[in-house]
Amino acid sequence: MDERQFGGQRKDLRVTVNHEFRDVDEFIVEYVQNISKSGVFIKSQNPLPAGTLVNLKFTVIMDELETIEGEGKVVRVVSPGGGNTPGMGVVFTKLTSYSNNLIESLLARSEG
Repeated sequence: MDERQFGGQRKDLRVTVNHEFRDVDEFIVEYVQNISKSGVFIKSQNPLPAGTLVNLKFTVIMDELETIEGEGKVVRVVSPGGGNTPGMGVVFTKLTSYSNNLIESLLARSEG
């Protein structure tokens, strides 16, 4: 992300979305529902507003548990009560190279 968009410094609030769940109830309330190369949909009864910048950290199951970390921006919100799964679509704006590789491996497995 180009910091010039923010007048030379980042002034926008960045919310942390951490999905390393402490218990099953928390996992049921909010979880990463699907993932693509460009982003992730996070099921949530309390989705963040579109435009919110987020720090992402969530676990995926590969041969073992792996953690994906990076930054993103909420681009789509599905409010509770509309008949669709409530949550938020988050586009990745910055991922660690390790996380990028994990996503590519994960997607390759689902295709094959």
